[in-house]
Amino acid sequence: MTDMTSTSGSNPDVIDMATETESRSQRQDRPLAGLRVLDLTVALAGPYCGLILAGLGADVIKIESPDGGDIARGNPPFYGPHGFHLDAMGDGDISVAMLARARNKKSVTLDLKSERGRELFMRLVKISDIVVENMSEGTAVRLGVGYETVKAANPRVVYASIAGLGDYPTFPGLKAMDIIVQALSGVMDVTGEADGPPTRFGLPIADLVAPLFASSGVLAALIRRGVTGVGQHVKVNMLDSMASLFAIEHFDVFKRAGFPMRSGNHMNRLCPFGVYATKDGYVAVAAPADKSVRLIAEAMGESELMEDPRFATRGPRAANADAFNARMENWTRRLTTEEVTTELFRRRGVSCVPVRTVDEVLSDPLLRASGAVEQLVHPKIGPIDAVGPGLPIKFSESFSGFDMPAQELGEGNPYVYEELLGLKEAEIAELKGKRII
Repeated sequence: MTDMTSTSGSNPDVIDMATETESRSQRQDRPLAGLRVLDLTVALAGPYCGLILAGLGADVIKIESPDGGDIARGNPPFYGPHGFHLDAMGDGDISVAMLARARNKKSVTLDLKSERGRELFMRLVKISDIVVENMSEGTAVRLGVGYETVKAANPRVVYASIAGLGDYPTFPGLKAMDIIVQALSGVMDVTGEADGPPTRFGLPIADLVAPLFASSGVLAALIRRGVTGVGQHVKVNMLDSMASLFAIEHFDVFKRAGFPMRSGNHMNRLCPFGVYATKDGYVAVAAPADKSVRLIAEAMGESELMEDPRFATRGPRAANADAFNARMENWTRRLTTEEVTTELFRRRGVSCVPVRTVDEVLSDPLLRASGAVEQLVHPKIGPIDAVGPGLPIKFSESFSGFDMPAQELGEGNPYVYEELLGLKEAEIAELKGKRII
């Protein structure tokens, strides 16, 4: 077992922010308050959709298998009484991934493979508004919890399905995880150096983009339900989602114009627009306008560059981007990051910033104060020295965000089975004994 670090965090500023979040959540309504979501998802794409809806105030019931729950519960690293570890050391250890993805959700165990489990699920459907699932193709139907069955039980339900490839038939039975979708979508073909291999995007971007589309679809369907009184099936898949983003850059046209598909840390059609090495780090510069390029040339002490027909205007500069970028980086490499940003941004107003590290971003007090990233909380131990995504949507009159830590597996059972469904103690004991819950 690998001991990764110490114990729980104790940053007083973060704890104060958590207190303020709780205070605001008590004072303000939530945009989706009063709506109930049945979350049948696992891993990342589906749970992230549920997380968005939970952060917007929906009552999200995360339904998990009694035999271990969401597969992400096995994702390292873990946090528990002994701190962070790559291997779970005991019952109190919870995956950090789950501490992030399951906030504001109630964890409920239910065996959907059993007839009694499906019966209980349908009882929940009748008092719910939204169902979200990301099961393998056909699994929800085989389990008896597909859209048509749910619709028959409650026509008002908005049912969202998040798939990997959807109806794309080229690779039948393929388990479409993020890197598979990145490869099939073409995104990897345009990421990396021009003379290098296709490169994976640094985040599981397909797993994150699809649930954004799915949550938008759910909200649109809810608005439509307000008009018609009827729900509908919202379908999103990761491949379609990524291909739609990929196509926005018109790579086909640029290829015909002779532009390489991969241009590394630069977008040559907007030159100078990229990352440049400095004496002690890197800066990112976005200055495609001729006026900005003139200011850069002035800072470099090479004002005559703007007389060179290769660099004077945007079209020729795009065609000769490699030459311009080489001249510019020859200058930035002689200066520190601070010196470059001072010369370009502070003195001349050219868009130029340091390339920050992961630690710098996640510890940024302004981003923490805005709620973009939030300190995670273990349900039994309290705040820990790790952060998760916040909800970067703010409302003038409503609260949005996360004020309830992730629950341990089955922690929400009393709420669902006793309060919502009104089961008696003997019934619950019988369900537990049969491993139905």
